[in-house]
Amino acid sequence: MSRLSVALQALRSLARTPSLLNHVITGDVARWQQQALAHAGRSLTAKGLPMVALAHFLSPADIVVRPFAFREGGSLPTDLLLLRAMARRVPGCRYLEIGTWRGESAANVAEVAAEVLTLNLSDEEIRALGLPERYISLHGFFSKPLPNVRHLHGNSATYDFASLNGPFDVIFIDGDHRYEAVLTDTRRVFEHLVGPATTVVWHDASRQPGEPRWEVLAGLLDGLPAAATGQLVQVENTLCALYSPMPLPAQVPDPLADPTTWFEVTLKPVSR
Repeated sequence: MSRLSVALQALRSLARTPSLLNHVITGDVARWQQQALAHAGRSLTAKGLPMVALAHFLSPADIVVRPFAFREGGSLPTDLLLLRAMARRVPGCRYLEIGTWRGESAANVAEVAAEVLTLNLSDEEIRALGLPERYISLHGFFSKPLPNVRHLHGNSATYDFASLNGPFDVIFIDGDHRYEAVLTDTRRVFEHLVGPATTVVWHDASRQPGEPRWEVLAGLLDGLPAAATGQLVQVENTLCALYSPMPLPAQVPDPLADPTTWFEVTLKPVSR
């Protein structure tokens, strides 16, 4: 039987019995989890990476997230607060991210970093994927007006990272979240842009805070070079995994533990 025939037969089965999709999803998650768990040296368990409290990274100044659009495809406010806090820690911080979208993360970090570089597919490359012009025009909505943000265009799998004069202080990987892309982005970032003091953050390493996204974890773990001996953790209250060159106070994740930190949220609408 040809691959096409097998695929058509599978689609017909799903159409007759939609609940079969749950088994497909469960099997896929289990496969990625098994692949990620092969990295025993990273203290990974079936509940995910070791957990570090978001509050560990915050200073009294880290209380504002600005801008935040509350729209599809963005980060959590706590994700952006983490990025701001990591950049604020380094005087004259050089920050690079993969994946611009509306420019919320770049704009948030730009308030506290000296230099922000954000890489995204070019308009032509996005257009070639069949995406609408309005979607293309929204990229960099918040970050394009900012003088210390430099917008780069290209595919992170082939971009000339060596031309960017690394290393950077903080790197945020938030592009394509499929396994192959995460692996490639991780491998290339560590090859060209990571120095002894660089912190790397991966977005969407959790589906929601405390629930690992195993395909992303498998990709970043397979992409990490053996020479990257820093600590790999997930950050509580966020969707982020984080690589730190310095030891962090981590513990085994427990999704049923009592909350030890919670937040007060104040919303102030802002418009141009």
